[in-house]
Formats: sequence, structure tokens, C-alpha cells
Amino acid sequence: MTSVYFIIGPPGSGRRNIVRDLIENGLNDTDKAVVLVAESEAEAPADAKLAALTNTTVRRWAWTGPELPPVEGVADATIFFLADSHASPIDQLEALKPWLEQRGAELARIFCTVDCQLAEKHPVLKQWFAACIHFADVVFLTKREGVANKWLSDFIRFFTDQYFPCHFVQVRTKGELTNPVWLLDPTARRVSQYFDEGESITDIEGLETDDDEEDADEDTGLLPAEPYFLRDRGGRREKELPDIRTFLPART
Repeated sequence: MTSVYFIIGPPGSGRRNIVRDLIENGLNDTDKAVVLVAESEAEAPADAKLAALTNTTVRRWAWTGPELPPVEGVADATIFFLADSHASPIDQLEALKPWLEQRGAELARIFCTVDCQLAEKHPVLKQWFAACIHFADVVFLTKREGVANKWLSDFIRFFTDQYFPCHFVQVRTKGELTNPVWLLDPTARRVSQYFDEGESITDIEGLETDDDEEDADEDTGLLPAEPYFLRDRGGRREKELPDIRTFLPART
């Protein structure tokens, strides 16, 4: 079965370098890997290293929404699907589940990269990163150079104090990961239950539930609604996030 690792995070946060390390040091040489990079992403130094891996194919894709595009020729491959960092990660995460189901693929893990310099400079982006971390099994803290130790420890503690089950990994300056095989372990460690087996109460049109959502979940046996996907009557997300493009120093 095709395994999929979905990687979210801001542009320029080192996602491709992390994927290169995971493939090179986490997979066997005979394992087929496909890396999907959005067309909106600028060229990165890691591109050449990815292309040099003999077991790896790199492809570009375009997010037009509301669905993720089909990808052919990836049977029995490990897919590293890099979300379009210039578009809403929530829209893409919502589209990921039906995309997996249509292709008989299995979600291994969701990775999130946190550009610590960007997050420290713009406190309002904590909402954006918190939403991404809600879905993440592993959180990679990158670009830590010059970031105050107190800010970093407070950022991590904000989530650990709420018992977020995801792993937090402080990426070294040179980008090497300590244990890529361990990071690729598909054991789910995310808060969101959206990708668990079963249907959500929002998947069934016209389903009536009690006002008490917890009681409704117990009565129906369905997964709870994903709060980041809920919309008001006007079609807008009930949990609106800042547009990260507003805070980027340049097109990256």
C-alpha cells in the first residue's frame, strides 16, 4: 500500500531538507520515494540533493482547490506530499482525507515545520502554527538561530501543558535529524481525529445530534467534528487563521 507523509509549514522553513534526510537515512535504498512539491514553492538548495537520490522522484503539483490533484504512478511508493505553503493548510488537510481514500493510500504521519524566527517575530502567527500542530504527529522546530531560549521553551510548553501528544524535534543548525527511522514510524500522535477510521458527524448530511457534542458522539459512535473545518452559514471558517503570506519577508 502507498504510504503518505504530509508536510505542512511556512515557505523557507526547511521542509525539503528534512524530507531529503528522511529518505536518505530513514528508508532503504530499494524503497521507492516520490516527493510532491507545490509549483508555488521557490527553488531550494535541497532540490538538487533530492534529485540526486537514486530511489527518489520529485514532481511539482498545483493547488487549485477544493480538491488535491490526482497523482499517477505512485503505487507501492512512499509519498512525501509537501503542502502548498502559500495556501491555507486547513483547506489542504481537509482535502487530504478524501484524496487518500480515492487512491487506497494510507496516511503515515503529518509533519509540521515551525520557522522559529518567523514565529518569534510575529506573535499573531501562534494561532496559525497552533492549528498546524493540532494535526501534526511530529513538529520540527527549524531556524532557531538567534531565537531566545525562553521563547522556544515557552512555545513548546504551551502545547505540552495541554498534553499535545506530538513529538517536538529541535532541528540542528546543519539540518541533520537524529533518528529518521524513528520519525517515520507511522504511529499516530496528533490531536485531530479527522484521519482516524470511521466517519465524522459532519460527513453525513442531515445528521441530527444533541447540542452536547460529547453525548452525540457517544450515541452515534461517530468521530467528533473537526473544529478547524467547521464553517458558519456564510461559508467562512469558524476558526479563522491569519494569512501567513502577510508576514513573509519576501516571496519564498
